[in-house]
Amino acid sequence: MGDIVADRREIRELVENWVVWRDAGDWERFRTVWHEDGVMMATWFQGSRDEFIRVSREGWDKGVNILHFLGGHSADIAGPRAVSQTKMTISQRAIVEGVACDVVCTGRFYDFLEKRDGRWGMVLRQPIYEKDRIDAIDPMAELRLDPELLAQFPEGYRHLAYLQTRIGYKVKPDMPGLKGEGVAKLYARGAAWLKGEKL
Repeated sequence: MGDIVADRREIRELVENWVVWRDAGDWERFRTVWHEDGVMMATWFQGSRDEFIRVSREGWDKGVNILHFLGGHSADIAGPRAVSQTKMTISQRAIVEGVACDVVCTGRFYDFLEKRDGRWGMVLRQPIYEKDRIDAIDPMAELRLDPELLAQFPEGYRHLAYLQTRIGYKVKPDMPGLKGEGVAKLYARGAAWLKGEKL
């Protein structure tokens, strides 16, 4: 029982450190929450831990403004493997159609974790995007979005994808949302991971 409690605490701390260190630009400590073969999936990036750190750092240096906030958390643990889910919001600020805007996207971090040599680390992070919105920072500003571009993206991250596309990112169009085939497949991968199968 004590080991499970300690594992849950360590996993939760790891998830919280990911957000704090990434948003603070503390890249060397951020690297430590991953295993070296870790993979990040996001709307604007899909790839290895090291590549994610590199492009995040480049964006940071260019003024890309992406922040995260965490809520409730749960973890399913099976020996040295775990799947955790953590409620979160992603907040990004940028100029969209000439207007300074904030996008807030609500969802969950769905994390595949493994304990190696006594240390928990992330193997795969796959966010689930549930709903989002875009707001002009100045409430008097008139924001007009291109409806055709907006409609190209799933409902769960439509406005986030719009903003990211407008500032030059290529956005993945089929990330999992609150319901549907994409998230069902993700849950199946999580169950398989806990049974010892490879990703």
